[in-house]
Amino acid sequence: MSYKHKDLLGTRELSRDEILFFLDSAKEFKNLNNQSIKKSDNLRGKTVINAFFENSTRTRISFETAAKRLGADAINFSAAQSSTKKGETLIDTIRNMEAMKTDIFVVRHECSGSAEFIAKNTDASIVNGGDGLNEHPTQALLDLFTIRENKGKFEGLNVAIIGDIEHSRVARSNIWAMHKLGINVRLFAPPMMMPHRVEVFECEVAKTMEEALDGVDVIMMLRIQLERQGGAVAFPSGREYSKFFGLNKNRVKLANPNPLIFHPGPINRGVEINSDVADGEHSFVLNQVENGVAVRMAVLDILNKNRG
Repeated sequence: MSYKHKDLLGTRELSRDEILFFLDSAKEFKNLNNQSIKKSDNLRGKTVINAFFENSTRTRISFETAAKRLGADAINFSAAQSSTKKGETLIDTIRNMEAMKTDIFVVRHECSGSAEFIAKNTDASIVNGGDGLNEHPTQALLDLFTIRENKGKFEGLNVAIIGDIEHSRVARSNIWAMHKLGINVRLFAPPMMMPHRVEVFECEVAKTMEEALDGVDVIMMLRIQLERQGGAVAFPSGREYSKFFGLNKNRVKLANPNPLIFHPGPINRGVEINSDVADGEHSFVLNQVENGVAVRMAVLDILNKNRG
């Protein structure tokens, strides 16, 4: 098993073996992160720039932490304080930073396909940190890492993905990857938050919250992405959403024993998921965050090695 490409743009393009290769590598870095000294020299002398054209907390800090623990010089770029506000194009911005001998860019952008566009126009390695409504591959990898760590397998598991699927790159990356690992995926969303051609995902589509949760091993709740809905109101109120699409303790009981409850964050508490569930015994939200650092260390390390 190996991964030989200079970029990581999505899970749709990954093989089963490549996915497992990233997860196996991440396990080694999680062991490192549990040591008193959480440092490696694998990226010593390398420069990693987090080129984020959208706001982020978890992903940006996770990648920054990962790069620094590998010994790299990690730099955070913010579009709000950059020359993009003066009309500089995306590729000119990247090329100017590449000219400073940048080795790896982690790119987050509002436009789908932006990471692939940059990858085709630069020699630096590109990690897709989320592009529009397309993909967020490292989030899917950290979710899979957390599943394997706690369930010990993938084949035959049942996963429910619930919420704003239409606007979720997290859902897309997970669906593509989970299919390749033998996971059964069930989808449930408000009508305006379900993709129009949902059949392309080849997933079971539930009609009610109860049907969605029946006998699942993992419950993945999604954030309502109001910023991507173009001003359209998909539900009357947060209380209404919670009533039909929110996760509470009683609904958790419909799942298989000891389900894993995921959320990519940030959580709209009391809307997508109640606080007693988000902070409860079945919640693995903070485990996801912890595992994200190890997964991103693995990704940066592998792409750096592929650069030769």
